Amino acid sequence: MAGKERRFAVSALEAFVRDVFIACGLGREPAAQSAEVMVAADVRGIPSHGIGRLWRYVNGLKTGLMLVDARPEVVAETPASLVVDAHGGMGFPISVDTMDRIIRKAETNGAAFGCVRDSNHFGIAGHYAMRALEHDMIGIAATNTAALGLPTFGRQVMYGTNPLAFAAPADEERAFVLDMSTTVVTRGKIEVYERLGKPLPHGWAAGLDGRNTSDAHAMIDNLLHRRGGGIFPLGGEGGAFSGYKGYGLAVMVDVLCSVLCGAPFGPQVSDTATSSARVSHFFGAIRIGVPGSRRVPEGHGQNAPGFARIPTGRRCGACLLCRPDGVRARGGGAQVRRAAVPGDRGVAGEDQPRDKRAHAADAGAIPRTVMTLTHHERMSRILKHQPVDRVGPFEVYWRAKNEEIQT
Repeated sequence: MAGKERRFAVSALEAFVRDVFIACGLGREPAAQSAEVMVAADVRGIPSHGIGRLWRYVNGLKTGLMLVDARPEVVAETPASLVVDAHGGMGFPISVDTMDRIIRKAETNGAAFGCVRDSNHFGIAGHYAMRALEHDMIGIAATNTAALGLPTFGRQVMYGTNPLAFAAPADEERAFVLDMSTTVVTRGKIEVYERLGKPLPHGWAAGLDGRNTSDAHAMIDNLLHRRGGGIFPLGGEGGAFSGYKGYGLAVMVDVLCSVLCGAPFGPQVSDTATSSARVSHFFGAIRIGVPGSRRVPEGHGQNAPGFARIPTGRRCGACLLCRPDGVRARGGGAQVRRAAVPGDRGVAGEDQPRDKRAHAADAGAIPRTVMTLTHHERMSRILKHQPVDRVGPFEVYWRAKNEEIQT
């Protein structure tokens, strides 16, 4: 039966959740970190991952499925990468600490990425990606989950809801934040419908026969006991609305979170009746602009010639969030501010001469990968206003003959 909605102060909720975790044996700092992430989900309007799930963590800590005294271990580290074994500890504090370490590495090296294995549910992925925003960085976070998702045309779960989050700063506007599951919905959303006694909307999940089901309780019970059925991939049932794309994204998250660090993935990961599965996470941070530079070069800025705003419905890609002056670029909202390049007529403008390119001789780095740019002229206009060896996290130069850039 649906309960009556009540409102509480954020500070009161955080204190309550923190005290519950302390009573379960967590230290004060990890308990506070866990409470912050859980309440942040409710604040952002994601009750499926908020304090409504507190009982799962309490049960996990009491039964030993989530270890109170786990000691995370760094098993591999380079200046720009990190692999951490959580040894069954709580997912919240180890994820906060790992993302913060990745951010510090990116401050020095331009970009950094890392994995956490043998962890537990870490709440909303967006919280960790957004931690990079205050450092003028792009943040990335992802996690695999227990196998809950159906492959296209399948009836047995083969992968998790595998959420993926991306956050990009955007100067004076609100940051662009994407936080999504790679299935139509998450298990937590189905749990919300079960708590409220509401039928599942058509197109969310399949029953034992592989067809749509509206019974949230039966759906969760079937998932726990692996009887069959599951959540449809992003795009929905079958191939009519490209459900295979969501399936492919889910597998990609499994590769980043688990395969990359030697952890279980796909159907090897399963929930229990009292707690979430042991899972793995992936984190990344990408520095924007020149390190330490807050100066706006002459001719740049909101009133400079060619400065454009992208109106609602015509937002550009993430590439246009990068400001060449190193000044923070906040994102989102109704409008997105693009890089201010003198003489640029806007998104479609192509008035810059083709010979204005970065010089290969200035790079001085051995290339590792090659990517072809469809809009290479637009990138060239941005690159020419920055030192060639400090373009974001990568050292970039142009191969003039075939119009490719090497990084």
